[in-house]
Amino acid sequence: MKGFLEDANYSIGLLDEGATLGDVIDNYVYEHTLTGKNAFFVGDLGKLLKKHNQWQNVMAPVKPFYTVKCNSTPGVLEILAALGIGFACSSKSEMTLVQDLGIAPENIIYTNPCKQASQIKYAAKTGVNIMTCDNESELKKIARNHPSAKLLLHIATEDISGAEEMNMKFGTMLKSCRHLMECAKELEVQIVGVKFHISSTCKEPQVYIHAISDARCVFDMAEEFGFKMNMLDIGGGFTGSELQLEEVNHVISPLLDVYFPEESGVNVIAEPGCYYVSSAFTLAVNIIAKKAVEYDKFLPSGTEQTRSDEPIFMYYMNDGVYGSFASKLFEKFNAIPEVHKKYKEDEPLFASSLWGPSCDELDQIVENCVLPELSVGDWLIFDNMGSGTLGQQSAFNDFQRPPVYYMMSFNDWYEMQDAGITSDTLMKNFFFVPSCIQLSPEDSFSTAA
Repeated sequence: MKGFLEDANYSIGLLDEGATLGDVIDNYVYEHTLTGKNAFFVGDLGKLLKKHNQWQNVMAPVKPFYTVKCNSTPGVLEILAALGIGFACSSKSEMTLVQDLGIAPENIIYTNPCKQASQIKYAAKTGVNIMTCDNESELKKIARNHPSAKLLLHIATEDISGAEEMNMKFGTMLKSCRHLMECAKELEVQIVGVKFHISSTCKEPQVYIHAISDARCVFDMAEEFGFKMNMLDIGGGFTGSELQLEEVNHVISPLLDVYFPEESGVNVIAEPGCYYVSSAFTLAVNIIAKKAVEYDKFLPSGTEQTRSDEPIFMYYMNDGVYGSFASKLFEKFNAIPEVHKKYKEDEPLFASSLWGPSCDELDQIVENCVLPELSVGDWLIFDNMGSGTLGQQSAFNDFQRPPVYYMMSFNDWYEMQDAGITSDTLMKNFFFVPSCIQLSPEDSFSTAA
C-alpha cells in the first residue's frame, strides 16, 4: 500500500470488503517500524461522506461552509468540494487552496475577524466578496481595500448558563450594530447579513434562542438603513455528535420558521469544521524514550502518597504540541491513547504520562493515564485527530508534518458514484488495495485497548 505526498499528487486506497481501518494502521505501523518510526495519520474519507449525509438528514435547510483551518489536507478539500458545500477561509492561503479546486467565489466566505489589508485586496481581486466584520476599524479597512465587499455583521453571543464568559473574543454587541450600519452607509459598503458563533463548549443549545432573536433584531435594524439582508450564518461549534446536531436543530428549526421563513429569501448557513473531519483521522505515534520516576517525586508537593512503591512511567513520543497536538495549547483537548501492540489481559498496569519530543514543560499530551509498561519503539494510537492537527509544520527541531494515508471502503466509493459525487481530479487519485500485508507471527500487531 503506497502513501502520498501532501500536494496534488496524493492517493486514496480503496479497501476491499475484508479490510478494515485496523488493518490499514497495522500495515503502516509495520512499514514505519522498518523505515524510520515516523508518526503518521490514516484518514478514512468515507466518514466525510457519512457526516455530510447526517448533516443533510438533520440540518437540510442550513448550507454548510466548511472551516478550512480545521483540516486543509487535499483529500479532505477534494471530497468536500465534490459534495458541493461552501468553504469558510481565514487567510489568503486557504482561499487559494479552495479556489484551485474550482470553487466559485460566492461559495467562499472570508471569516478572519482581523484581516490583513493585502489579503482583503486579494479577496477583492479574486471575487471573494462575502466577509465578516465586527468593528468600525475593520469596516473602514474593508471599505478602503474592497469596496464591493458584502459584509456579515458578526454579533457576540453569551452562554446563558453563566458558566462561561463570552464565548467569542470577537463579535459586536447588539447595541453597537446601529453605529456600524451608519458607518457602512456612509462608506457605501453593503451589509448583507448576520453571523454569530456558539462555542462547542457551550452545553446549552437554548443559547441559540437569544442569538437568533438578536439576529432578527439586526435584520430589522438593517431595513431602516435600506440594506438588503439575505444571509444568516449560525457559525460553528458542531462537535460531530449526531445527538448534538439533533439538539441544535430541535431548537433552531422553529425559530428559523418564525424569524427567517423560506419566503423571506434569507439563506441560512453554518461553519462546521471539526464536525466533518475529527472522527475521520487517526494518529499513530512512536515511543522514543521512557523514564521511570518514584510516585512521591511525581506528585505535586504537599500531596499525600497513597500508593505502593510502583513506579510511574513518563513516555516521550515523536509528536507533540509543537506538531499534531498543537490544539492542546489553546483549547480543551482530551487525548485518549490506545496501545497498539498485543498485551495480556492480566498484565500489570501503571500510572503513566505522555510527552512530546521537545522536553518542554508545555509539551505534555496526557497528564495521567493507566497503561501496561511500554518499551521504546512501541506505538500508541489516537482516534478523533482530524481537527486542528494537520496545519502548517512547526519550526521546532525540524519537525515535519506526519504523512497522511487516505483510505475509503468500496461501499463508500460506490455510494459516491451513485450520488454523482465525482470530479476528474478526485477520481484519478483512487487506487485499489487488493489485500493487507500479511505479517509473520513474531511481527503481529493489533489495536488492543
